[in-house]
Amino acid sequence: MRLQVSTWPEVEDYLKKSTGVIVPIGSTEQHGPTGLVGTDAIAAEEIAWEAGKRANILIAPTFNVGSAQHHMAFPGTMTLRPSTMIAALSDWVLSLAHHGFTRIYFINGHGGNTAPIATAFADIYARRSLDSTSERFRMMQRNWYELPDVEKLDAELYPVGGGSHVTAGEVSVTFAAYPEKEDTRELDPKIAPTGVITDKHHYREQFPDGRIGSDPSQSRAEHGRRLIDVAADNLASEAKAFFAS
Repeated sequence: MRLQVSTWPEVEDYLKKSTGVIVPIGSTEQHGPTGLVGTDAIAAEEIAWEAGKRANILIAPTFNVGSAQHHMAFPGTMTLRPSTMIAALSDWVLSLAHHGFTRIYFINGHGGNTAPIATAFADIYARRSLDSTSERFRMMQRNWYELPDVEKLDAELYPVGGGSHVTAGEVSVTFAAYPEKEDTRELDPKIAPTGVITDKHHYREQFPDGRIGSDPSQSRAEHGRRLIDVAADNLASEAKAFFAS
């Protein structure tokens, strides 16, 4: 069940049975010459939608622009300042809480979002703690690629060249979602270098095609379907346990 294609009476009926909701969250940033700019948001969204179908969980709209300043030297990237992102996340959460949602689970597709999400959680909990009339609710976040069965399958599919940005796994998930965009051409170098990044200039200088440690020529739509399948199972199970806690 997807919030944005539901009516308000349908959401009201859902709340009589469950007060848990999943929010996919990602980024709009470069993913190398063969990966889609929306990869991080698309992956989180596809996995959340599938988990929602399997477990009858409400899925909120995707928060699809995140903290991606270090990618801004590549055309198409969009970013939020951390303060803007934290404020927006707070408004999203408090809007859901206002309607009676008490368990809000963020399934994340972009590592750069982890700190702003955690800070938003801290700010929301602080404000709620200072409000004597507030009701109790809880939040959690999880990177989809760190779900236990996803990590195992990813290591099996890509023992070499999986990478840390433009990973073979995340690109495969987007190919599964958009098979017409599948691009398996080999890049030069085949496996991108690894290292640390700071700002957009440093990133572009160190990793001129956008990849870090990855070989996305290994990516396949069929791999993506397998990754979505195990991720959705893991997410549905974890979210149901969180909602029941």
